[in-house]
Amino acid sequence: MELGSASLNAARRVAELERLVAGEAVDVLVVGGGITGAGVALDAASRGLLVALVERHDLAHGTSRWSSKLAHNGLRYLAKGRIGLVWEATRERGLLFRNAPHLVRPLPWLFPLNDAIRPAAAAKIAVGVRIADRMRAAAGTSRSLFPSPRRISPEEALRMAPALDPHRLRGGLVAWDGKLEDDARLVVAVARTAAAHGARILTRCSALELRPDGATLRDEVTGESFETRARDVVNAAGLWAGELDSRIRLRPSRGTHVLVPAATLGDPVANVNVPVPGEPGRFVFAIPGGDGTVTVGVTDVPYEGDPPDEPVAPESDVAYLLETISCAFERPLRREDVLGAYAGFRPLLDPGKGAPTRDLSRRHSVIGEPGGVLTVVGGKLTTYRKMAEDVVGRITRAPCRTARLPLVGAGPAPAGVPERLARRYGTEAADVLALGAGRPDLLEPVVAGLPTLRAELAFGVEHELALTAEDLADRRTRLGLFDGRREQALAAAREILP
Repeated sequence: MELGSASLNAARRVAELERLVAGEAVDVLVVGGGITGAGVALDAASRGLLVALVERHDLAHGTSRWSSKLAHNGLRYLAKGRIGLVWEATRERGLLFRNAPHLVRPLPWLFPLNDAIRPAAAAKIAVGVRIADRMRAAAGTSRSLFPSPRRISPEEALRMAPALDPHRLRGGLVAWDGKLEDDARLVVAVARTAAAHGARILTRCSALELRPDGATLRDEVTGESFETRARDVVNAAGLWAGELDSRIRLRPSRGTHVLVPAATLGDPVANVNVPVPGEPGRFVFAIPGGDGTVTVGVTDVPYEGDPPDEPVAPESDVAYLLETISCAFERPLRREDVLGAYAGFRPLLDPGKGAPTRDLSRRHSVIGEPGGVLTVVGGKLTTYRKMAEDVVGRITRAPCRTARLPLVGAGPAPAGVPERLARRYGTEAADVLALGAGRPDLLEPVVAGLPTLRAELAFGVEHELALTAEDLADRRTRLGLFDGRREQALAAAREILP
Protein backbone atom coordinates (compact mmCIF):
# COMPACT_ATOMS: atom_id res chain seq x y z
CA MET A 1 0.00 0.00 0.00
CA GLU A 2 1.54 3.29 -1.06
CA LEU A 3 1.69 6.06 1.49
CA GLY A 4 0.06 8.59 -0.83
CA SER A 5 -3.10 6.54 -1.30
CA ALA A 6 -3.64 6.35 2.45
CA SER A 7 -2.77 9.97 3.16
CA LEU A 8 -5.52 12.06 4.69
CA ASN A 9 -5.19 15.83 4.91
CA ALA A 10 -7.17 19.05 4.63
CA ALA A 11 -6.89 19.25 0.83
CA ARG A 12 -8.22 15.72 0.33
CA ARG A 13 -11.05 16.40 2.76
CA VAL A 14 -12.14 19.50 0.82
CA ALA A 15 -12.02 17.71 -2.54
CA GLU A 16 -14.02 14.71 -1.33
CA LEU A 17 -16.52 16.86 0.55
CA GLU A 18 -17.13 18.89 -2.60
CA ARG A 19 -18.14 15.69 -4.40
CA LEU A 20 -20.82 14.98 -1.81
CA VAL A 21 -22.06 18.58 -1.90
CA ALA A 22 -22.24 18.36 -5.70
CA GLY A 23 -24.57 15.36 -5.44
CA GLU A 24 -22.31 12.30 -5.52
CA ALA A 25 -24.26 9.32 -4.17
CA VAL A 26 -22.50 6.62 -2.14
CA ASP A 27 -23.27 3.01 -1.40
CA VAL A 28 -22.75 3.38 2.36
CA LEU A 29 -22.82 6.47 4.55
CA VAL A 30 -21.17 5.85 7.94
CA VAL A 31 -21.80 8.30 10.77
CA GLY A 32 -19.14 8.29 13.48
CA GLY A 33 -15.36 8.44 13.36
CA GLY A 34 -14.50 6.22 16.32
CA ILE A 35 -13.18 2.67 16.01
CA THR A 36 -16.62 1.27 15.13
CA GLY A 37 -17.30 3.74 12.32
CA ALA A 38 -13.76 3.48 10.97
CA GLY A 39 -14.03 -0.32 11.04
CA VAL A 40 -17.34 -0.26 9.14
CA ALA A 41 -15.87 2.12 6.56
CA LEU A 42 -12.87 -0.16 6.02
CA ASP A 43 -14.94 -3.34 5.78
CA ALA A 44 -17.39 -1.82 3.30
CA ALA A 45 -14.72 -0.12 1.18
CA SER A 46 -12.60 -3.28 1.05
CA ARG A 47 -15.65 -5.17 -0.29
CA GLY A 48 -15.83 -2.73 -3.20
CA LEU A 49 -18.52 -0.37 -1.93
CA LEU A 50 -18.27 3.41 -2.26
CA VAL A 51 -18.19 4.73 1.29
CA ALA A 52 -18.34 8.10 2.97
CA LEU A 53 -17.62 8.41 6.69
CA VAL A 54 -18.65 11.61 8.44
CA GLU A 55 -17.60 12.68 11.95
CA ARG A 56 -18.66 15.93 13.57
CA HIS A 57 -15.37 16.32 15.44
CA ASP A 58 -12.14 14.40 14.81
CA LEU A 59 -11.20 10.76 14.37
CA ALA A 60 -11.18 9.02 17.77
CA HIS A 61 -12.73 12.06 19.41
CA GLY A 62 -15.05 10.08 21.70
CA THR A 63 -14.94 6.77 23.56
CA SER A 64 -12.27 5.19 21.35
CA ARG A 65 -9.44 7.32 22.73
CA TRP A 66 -10.35 6.84 26.39
CA SER A 67 -9.85 3.08 26.60
CA SER A 68 -7.41 1.06 28.70
CA LYS A 69 -5.31 0.62 25.53
CA LEU A 70 -5.51 -3.15 25.59
CA ALA A 71 -6.06 -5.76 22.92
CA HIS A 72 -7.86 -7.76 25.55
CA ASN A 73 -9.59 -11.15 25.58
CA GLY A 74 -12.02 -10.04 28.30
CA LEU A 75 -10.87 -12.60 30.84
CA ARG A 76 -13.19 -11.37 33.60
CA TYR A 77 -16.26 -12.24 31.53
CA LEU A 78 -15.45 -15.94 31.91
CA ALA A 79 -16.55 -15.70 35.54
CA LYS A 80 -19.89 -14.35 34.33
CA GLY A 81 -20.34 -17.25 31.93
CA ARG A 82 -19.99 -15.07 28.81
CA ILE A 83 -17.91 -17.61 26.94
CA GLY A 84 -18.98 -16.34 23.53
CA LEU A 85 -17.78 -12.82 24.22
CA VAL A 86 -14.37 -14.06 25.43
CA TRP A 87 -14.02 -16.35 22.42
CA GLU A 88 -14.86 -13.52 20.02
CA ALA A 89 -12.37 -11.18 21.68
CA THR A 90 -9.70 -13.90 21.68
CA ARG A 91 -10.04 -14.44 17.94
CA GLU A 92 -10.07 -10.72 17.19
CA ARG A 93 -7.03 -10.14 19.38
CA GLY A 94 -5.12 -12.64 17.26
CA LEU A 95 -6.17 -10.85 14.07
CA LEU A 96 -4.93 -7.54 15.48
CA PHE A 97 -1.52 -9.09 16.03
CA ARG A 98 -1.56 -10.27 12.42
CA ASN A 99 -2.90 -7.12 10.78
CA ALA A 100 -1.40 -4.36 12.96
CA PRO A 101 1.74 -5.87 14.54
CA HIS A 102 3.32 -2.45 15.02
CA LEU A 103 0.44 -1.29 17.24
CA VAL A 104 0.16 -4.30 19.57
CA ARG A 105 2.54 -6.31 21.71
CA PRO A 106 2.25 -9.16 24.22
CA LEU A 107 2.09 -8.14 27.86
CA PRO A 108 2.33 -10.37 30.94
CA TRP A 109 -0.53 -10.03 33.43
CA LEU A 110 0.51 -10.51 37.03
CA PHE A 111 -1.95 -11.39 39.78
CA PRO A 112 0.02 -10.91 43.03
CA LEU A 113 -1.00 -13.51 45.56
CA ASN A 114 -1.41 -11.81 48.93
CA ASP A 115 -4.12 -11.55 51.56
CA ALA A 116 -6.40 -9.85 49.00
CA ILE A 117 -6.36 -13.00 46.83
CA ARG A 118 -6.90 -15.98 49.10
CA PRO A 119 -6.14 -19.54 47.90
CA ALA A 120 -9.72 -20.25 46.76
CA ALA A 121 -9.80 -17.06 44.68
CA ALA A 122 -6.34 -17.82 43.29
CA ALA A 123 -7.53 -21.25 42.20
CA LYS A 124 -10.47 -19.68 40.40
CA ILE A 125 -8.20 -17.22 38.58
CA ALA A 126 -5.86 -20.07 37.62
CA VAL A 127 -8.76 -22.00 36.07
CA GLY A 128 -9.85 -18.91 34.16
CA VAL A 129 -6.42 -18.18 32.67
CA ARG A 130 -6.03 -21.82 31.64
CA ILE A 131 -9.38 -21.72 29.84
CA ALA A 132 -8.36 -18.46 28.18
CA ASP A 133 -5.09 -20.06 27.08
CA ARG A 134 -6.94 -22.96 25.49
CA MET A 135 -9.08 -20.44 23.63
CA ARG A 136 -5.87 -18.75 22.43
CA ALA A 137 -4.68 -22.06 21.00
CA ALA A 138 -8.05 -22.76 19.37
CA ALA A 139 -7.98 -19.29 17.79
CA GLY A 140 -4.59 -20.05 16.23
CA THR A 141 -2.58 -17.42 18.10
CA SER A 142 1.04 -18.51 18.42
CA ARG A 143 2.51 -19.67 21.71
CA SER A 144 5.48 -17.46 20.83
CA LEU A 145 3.25 -14.44 21.42
CA PHE A 146 1.55 -15.67 24.59
CA PRO A 147 3.55 -18.09 26.78
CA SER A 148 1.78 -20.55 29.06
CA PRO A 149 0.16 -19.16 32.21
CA ARG A 150 1.93 -20.27 35.37
CA ARG A 151 2.37 -19.85 39.10
CA ILE A 152 5.52 -17.93 40.09
CA SER A 153 7.51 -17.41 43.29
CA PRO A 154 7.50 -14.21 45.33
CA GLU A 155 11.01 -13.47 44.03
CA GLU A 156 9.92 -13.68 40.41
CA ALA A 157 6.82 -11.60 41.10
CA LEU A 158 9.07 -8.89 42.56
CA ARG A 159 11.29 -8.98 39.48
CA MET A 160 8.21 -8.26 37.35
CA ALA A 161 6.87 -5.58 39.71
CA PRO A 162 9.62 -4.52 42.14
CA ALA A 163 7.45 -2.16 44.22
CA LEU A 164 5.01 -4.84 45.39
CA ASP A 165 4.75 -5.23 49.14
CA PRO A 166 7.11 -8.19 49.77
CA HIS A 167 5.85 -8.83 53.30
CA ARG A 168 2.39 -9.89 52.10
CA LEU A 169 3.45 -11.72 48.96
CA ARG A 170 3.28 -15.50 48.68
CA GLY A 171 3.78 -15.63 44.91
CA GLY A 172 1.85 -14.75 41.81
CA LEU A 173 -0.09 -15.97 38.81
CA VAL A 174 1.09 -14.89 35.36
CA ALA A 175 -0.95 -14.94 32.17
CA TRP A 176 -0.55 -13.05 28.87
CA ASP A 177 -2.69 -10.65 26.89
CA GLY A 178 -2.27 -7.85 24.35
CA LYS A 179 -1.27 -4.20 24.84
CA LEU A 180 -2.16 -1.50 22.33
CA GLU A 181 0.44 1.15 21.66
CA ASP A 182 -2.36 3.70 21.46
CA ASP A 183 -6.10 3.42 20.87
CA ALA A 184 -6.40 6.68 18.91
CA ARG A 185 -3.59 5.60 16.59
CA LEU A 186 -5.47 2.37 15.89
CA VAL A 187 -8.53 4.39 14.84
CA VAL A 188 -6.43 6.58 12.56
CA ALA A 189 -4.74 3.53 11.01
CA VAL A 190 -8.10 1.88 10.31
CA ALA A 191 -9.52 5.09 8.80
CA ARG A 192 -6.46 5.62 6.61
CA THR A 193 -6.60 2.01 5.42
CA ALA A 194 -10.24 2.60 4.50
CA ALA A 195 -9.17 5.73 2.61
CA ALA A 196 -6.61 3.67 0.70
CA HIS A 197 -9.57 1.54 -0.48
CA GLY A 198 -11.46 4.60 -1.68
CA ALA A 199 -13.48 5.63 1.37
CA ARG A 200 -14.16 9.34 1.84
CA ILE A 201 -13.10 10.19 5.41
CA LEU A 202 -14.71 13.52 6.35
CA THR A 203 -14.13 14.95 9.80
CA ARG A 204 -15.75 18.20 10.97
CA CYS A 205 -18.88 17.09 9.14
CA SER A 206 -22.04 16.56 11.21
CA ALA A 207 -25.06 14.39 10.48
CA LEU A 208 -28.12 16.46 11.37
CA GLU A 209 -30.74 13.93 10.30
CA LEU A 210 -30.61 10.38 8.96
CA ARG A 211 -32.98 8.93 6.36
CA PRO A 212 -33.14 5.48 4.77
CA ASP A 213 -31.74 6.97 1.57
CA GLY A 214 -29.21 9.41 2.97
CA ALA A 215 -28.80 12.27 5.40
CA THR A 216 -28.69 15.97 5.99
CA LEU A 217 -25.07 16.91 6.68
CA ARG A 218 -23.30 20.08 7.73
CA ASP A 219 -19.72 21.07 7.04
CA GLU A 220 -18.62 22.36 10.45
CA VAL A 221 -15.76 24.33 8.87
CA THR A 222 -17.96 26.45 6.58
CA GLY A 223 -21.33 25.99 8.31
CA GLU A 224 -22.92 24.88 5.00
CA SER A 225 -25.66 22.25 5.17
CA PHE A 226 -26.44 19.90 2.30
CA GLU A 227 -28.23 16.67 1.42
CA THR A 228 -26.43 13.48 0.51
CA ARG A 229 -27.75 10.22 -0.92
CA ALA A 230 -26.75 6.71 0.14
CA ARG A 231 -28.08 3.23 -0.53
CA ASP A 232 -27.45 2.27 3.10
CA VAL A 233 -26.82 4.36 6.22
CA VAL A 234 -24.89 3.12 9.26
CA ASN A 235 -25.19 4.96 12.55
CA ALA A 236 -21.96 4.30 14.46
CA ALA A 237 -22.11 7.43 16.60
CA GLY A 238 -21.45 5.58 19.86
CA LEU A 239 -22.68 7.52 22.86
CA TRP A 240 -24.61 9.84 20.58
CA ALA A 241 -26.30 7.12 18.50
CA GLY A 242 -29.62 7.80 20.23
CA GLU A 243 -29.62 11.40 18.97
CA LEU A 244 -29.89 10.04 15.44
CA ASP A 245 -32.01 6.94 16.09
CA SER A 246 -34.92 7.15 18.54
CA ARG A 247 -34.97 3.35 18.92
CA ILE A 248 -31.70 3.44 20.84
CA ARG A 249 -31.54 3.68 24.64
CA LEU A 250 -28.08 3.70 26.19
CA ARG A 251 -26.83 3.57 29.76
CA PRO A 252 -23.38 5.17 29.74
CA SER A 253 -20.76 3.92 32.16
CA ARG A 254 -17.78 6.11 33.08
CA GLY A 255 -14.34 4.56 32.98
CA THR A 256 -11.54 6.62 34.54
CA HIS A 257 -7.77 6.09 34.30
CA VAL A 258 -4.81 7.87 35.85
CA LEU A 259 -1.22 8.10 34.63
CA VAL A 260 1.66 7.83 37.11
CA PRO A 261 5.44 7.66 36.62
CA ALA A 262 6.56 4.08 36.16
CA ALA A 263 9.32 4.67 38.72
CA THR A 264 6.76 5.16 41.49
CA LEU A 265 5.73 1.52 41.01
CA GLY A 266 9.25 0.20 40.52
CA ASP A 267 9.13 0.23 36.70
CA PRO A 268 6.95 -2.88 36.36
CA VAL A 269 7.21 -5.02 33.24
CA ALA A 270 3.80 -6.63 33.77
CA ASN A 271 0.23 -5.47 34.15
CA VAL A 272 -0.41 -5.74 37.89
CA ASN A 273 -3.99 -6.73 38.76
CA VAL A 274 -5.43 -5.91 42.18
CA PRO A 275 -8.91 -7.15 43.22
CA VAL A 276 -11.59 -4.59 44.02
CA PRO A 277 -12.76 -5.16 47.62
CA GLY A 278 -16.31 -6.45 47.80
CA GLU A 279 -16.67 -6.95 44.02
CA PRO A 280 -15.63 -10.50 43.09
CA GLY A 281 -14.15 -10.81 39.63
CA ARG A 282 -13.31 -7.10 39.27
CA PHE A 283 -9.77 -5.74 39.32
CA VAL A 284 -7.96 -2.44 39.16
CA PHE A 285 -4.81 -2.75 37.07
CA ALA A 286 -1.50 -0.95 36.56
CA ILE A 287 -0.37 -1.23 32.93
CA PRO A 288 3.19 -0.21 31.96
CA GLY A 289 3.04 2.01 28.90
CA GLY A 290 6.58 1.65 27.61
CA ASP A 291 7.08 5.42 27.78
CA GLY A 292 7.97 5.84 31.43
CA THR A 293 4.36 5.87 32.59
CA VAL A 294 1.92 3.39 34.08
CA THR A 295 -1.84 3.59 33.46
CA VAL A 296 -3.98 2.76 36.49
CA GLY A 297 -7.62 1.90 35.82
CA VAL A 298 -10.44 1.39 35.45
CA THR A 299 -13.70 2.49 37.09
CA ASP A 300 -17.19 1.42 36.05
CA VAL A 301 -19.56 4.11 37.29
CA PRO A 302 -23.11 4.66 35.94
CA TYR A 303 -23.56 8.09 34.40
CA GLU A 304 -26.80 10.01 34.30
CA GLY A 305 -27.52 12.80 31.84
CA ASP A 306 -25.97 13.76 28.52
CA PRO A 307 -22.29 12.72 28.32
CA PRO A 308 -19.99 15.68 27.60
CA ASP A 309 -17.84 15.82 24.48
CA GLU A 310 -14.75 16.30 26.66
CA PRO A 311 -15.14 14.17 29.82
CA VAL A 312 -13.28 15.09 32.99
CA ALA A 313 -11.98 12.50 35.46
CA PRO A 314 -13.65 13.16 38.83
CA GLU A 315 -11.40 13.40 41.86
CA SER A 316 -13.48 10.68 43.52
CA ASP A 317 -12.53 8.27 40.74
CA VAL A 318 -8.87 9.25 40.94
CA ALA A 319 -8.82 8.68 44.71
CA TYR A 320 -10.57 5.31 44.33
CA LEU A 321 -8.03 4.08 41.77
CA LEU A 322 -5.03 5.21 43.79
CA GLU A 323 -6.37 3.64 46.97
CA THR A 324 -7.26 0.32 45.34
CA ILE A 325 -4.04 -0.21 43.39
CA SER A 326 -1.96 0.81 46.43
CA CYS A 327 -3.25 -2.23 48.33
CA ALA A 328 -0.65 -4.39 46.57
CA PHE A 329 2.34 -2.05 46.78
CA GLU A 330 4.73 -1.23 49.59
CA ARG A 331 4.46 2.53 49.03
CA PRO A 332 0.93 3.89 48.53
CA LEU A 333 0.40 6.16 45.52
CA ARG A 334 -0.44 9.77 46.34
CA ARG A 335 -2.33 12.42 44.41
CA GLU A 336 0.91 14.26 43.69
CA ASP A 337 2.16 11.17 41.85
CA VAL A 338 -0.49 11.61 39.16
CA LEU A 339 0.81 12.92 35.82
CA GLY A 340 -2.64 13.08 34.27
CA ALA A 341 -6.08 11.51 34.31
CA TYR A 342 -8.76 10.82 31.73
CA ALA A 343 -12.30 9.50 31.63
CA GLY A 344 -14.48 8.07 28.91
CA PHE A 345 -17.94 6.57 28.59
CA ARG A 346 -18.90 3.09 27.47
CA PRO A 347 -21.98 3.17 25.18
CA LEU A 348 -23.85 0.25 26.76
CA LEU A 349 -27.24 -0.74 25.40
CA ASP A 350 -29.93 -0.40 28.07
CA PRO A 351 -31.95 -3.63 28.42
CA GLY A 352 -34.39 -1.82 30.72
CA LYS A 353 -33.89 -4.16 33.69
CA GLY A 354 -32.07 -1.80 36.04
CA ALA A 355 -28.91 -3.92 36.25
CA PRO A 356 -25.64 -2.21 37.30
CA THR A 357 -23.60 -1.03 34.31
CA ARG A 358 -20.77 -3.39 35.27
CA ASP A 359 -23.19 -6.28 34.62
CA LEU A 360 -24.49 -5.06 31.26
CA SER A 361 -23.39 -6.99 28.21
CA ARG A 362 -20.35 -5.75 26.26
CA ARG A 363 -21.63 -7.55 23.19
CA HIS A 364 -22.44 -5.35 20.23
CA SER A 365 -25.91 -5.05 18.75
CA VAL A 366 -26.96 -4.15 15.19
CA ILE A 367 -30.43 -2.64 15.04
CA GLY A 368 -32.40 -2.03 11.86
CA GLU A 369 -32.70 -3.52 8.39
CA PRO A 370 -30.75 -3.11 5.13
CA GLY A 371 -32.10 -0.33 2.98
CA GLY A 372 -32.83 1.74 6.08
CA VAL A 373 -30.70 3.01 8.94
CA LEU A 374 -28.56 0.39 10.63
CA THR A 375 -27.36 1.37 14.11
CA VAL A 376 -24.48 -0.46 15.77
CA VAL A 377 -23.82 0.03 19.49
CA GLY A 378 -21.90 -1.65 22.30
CA GLY A 379 -18.95 -3.92 21.76
CA LYS A 380 -15.30 -3.75 22.77
CA LEU A 381 -12.37 -1.99 21.15
CA THR A 382 -10.71 -5.34 20.50
CA THR A 383 -13.73 -6.66 18.58
CA TYR A 384 -14.23 -3.65 16.29
CA ARG A 385 -13.46 -5.71 13.16
CA LYS A 386 -16.11 -8.33 13.93
CA MET A 387 -18.65 -5.60 14.68
CA ALA A 388 -17.97 -4.09 11.28
CA GLU A 389 -18.19 -7.48 9.56
CA ASP A 390 -21.61 -8.08 11.10
CA VAL A 391 -22.90 -4.67 9.99
CA VAL A 392 -21.60 -4.79 6.44
CA GLY A 393 -22.69 -8.41 6.12
CA ARG A 394 -26.27 -7.14 6.28
CA ILE A 395 -25.62 -4.76 3.40
CA THR A 396 -23.80 -6.93 0.88
CA ARG A 397 -23.10 -10.59 0.18
CA ALA A 398 -19.59 -9.78 -1.05
CA PRO A 399 -17.08 -11.67 1.13
CA CYS A 400 -15.45 -9.90 4.07
CA ARG A 401 -11.74 -9.25 3.52
CA THR A 402 -10.64 -7.63 6.75
CA ALA A 403 -9.58 -10.76 8.62
CA ARG A 404 -6.41 -10.79 6.53
CA LEU A 405 -6.15 -7.13 5.59
CA PRO A 406 -3.05 -5.37 7.01
CA LEU A 407 -3.53 -1.86 8.34
CA VAL A 408 -1.41 1.08 7.27
CA GLY A 409 2.08 0.69 8.78
CA ALA A 410 1.91 -3.09 9.20
CA GLY A 411 5.19 -4.85 8.57
CA PRO A 412 8.80 -4.57 9.73
CA ALA A 413 9.94 -1.05 10.52
CA PRO A 414 12.91 0.25 8.52
CA ALA A 415 16.30 -0.36 10.08
CA GLY A 416 17.72 2.37 12.24
CA VAL A 417 14.51 4.07 13.32
CA PRO A 418 13.90 4.59 17.04
CA GLU A 419 11.90 1.80 18.68
CA ARG A 420 9.25 4.21 19.88
CA LEU A 421 8.55 5.46 16.34
CA ALA A 422 8.51 1.88 15.04
CA ARG A 423 5.84 1.00 17.63
CA ARG A 424 3.65 3.92 16.62
CA TYR A 425 4.19 4.15 12.85
CA GLY A 426 5.53 0.77 11.74
CA THR A 427 6.72 0.87 8.15
CA GLU A 428 6.02 4.61 8.02
CA ALA A 429 8.48 5.47 10.81
CA ALA A 430 11.15 6.44 8.29
CA ASP A 431 8.65 8.74 6.55
CA VAL A 432 8.18 10.58 9.84
CA LEU A 433 11.91 11.07 10.24
CA ALA A 434 12.28 12.09 6.59
CA LEU A 435 10.21 15.19 7.29
CA GLY A 436 13.18 16.49 9.28
CA ALA A 437 15.68 16.08 6.42
CA GLY A 438 15.53 19.74 5.47
CA ARG A 439 14.20 20.98 8.80
CA PRO A 440 16.31 19.86 11.77
CA ASP A 441 13.88 21.61 14.13
CA LEU A 442 11.31 18.89 13.33
CA LEU A 443 13.59 16.32 14.94
CA GLU A 444 13.41 18.15 18.27
CA PRO A 445 10.95 17.11 21.01
CA VAL A 446 7.61 18.90 21.08
CA VAL A 447 7.84 19.19 24.87
CA ALA A 448 11.07 19.00 26.84
CA GLY A 449 11.39 15.74 28.72
CA LEU A 450 8.97 13.80 26.48
CA PRO A 451 10.06 11.85 23.37
CA THR A 452 7.39 13.02 20.89
CA LEU A 453 9.04 14.78 17.93
CA ARG A 454 7.80 17.86 16.10
CA ALA A 455 8.01 15.73 12.93
CA GLU A 456 5.11 13.68 14.32
CA LEU A 457 2.99 16.82 14.36
CA ALA A 458 3.92 17.53 10.76
CA PHE A 459 3.14 13.94 9.77
CA GLY A 460 -0.25 14.24 11.45
CA VAL A 461 -1.07 17.29 9.32
CA GLU A 462 0.19 15.85 6.03
CA HIS A 463 -1.05 12.26 6.32
CA GLU A 464 -3.42 11.78 9.29
CA LEU A 465 -6.13 14.42 8.80
CA ALA A 466 -5.16 16.58 11.78
CA LEU A 467 -6.93 19.87 11.14
CA THR A 468 -6.48 21.63 14.49
CA ALA A 469 -3.93 21.94 17.27
CA GLU A 470 -6.25 19.88 19.49
CA ASP A 471 -6.26 17.06 16.92
CA LEU A 472 -2.47 16.95 17.13
CA ALA A 473 -2.03 17.32 20.88
CA ASP A 474 -4.95 15.21 22.06
CA ARG A 475 -5.34 12.45 19.50
CA ARG A 476 -2.34 12.09 17.14
CA THR A 477 0.31 12.34 19.86
CA ARG A 478 -1.60 12.17 23.21
CA LEU A 479 0.60 14.87 24.75
CA GLY A 480 -2.61 16.44 26.01
CA LEU A 481 -2.94 13.66 28.60
CA PHE A 482 -0.14 15.11 30.71
CA ASP A 483 -1.06 17.81 33.22
CA GLY A 484 0.93 20.97 32.60
CA ARG A 485 2.16 19.85 29.15
CA ARG A 486 -0.94 20.31 27.04
CA GLU A 487 -0.54 24.05 26.53
CA GLN A 488 3.05 23.60 25.37
CA ALA A 489 1.92 20.91 22.96
CA LEU A 490 -0.89 23.08 21.61
CA ALA A 491 1.49 26.00 21.05
CA ALA A 492 3.89 23.77 19.11
CA ALA A 493 1.01 22.32 17.10
CA ARG A 494 -0.18 25.77 16.07
CA GLU A 495 3.27 26.50 14.71
CA ILE A 496 3.13 23.36 12.53
CA LEU A 497 -0.37 23.91 11.14
CA PRO A 498 -0.52 25.69 7.75
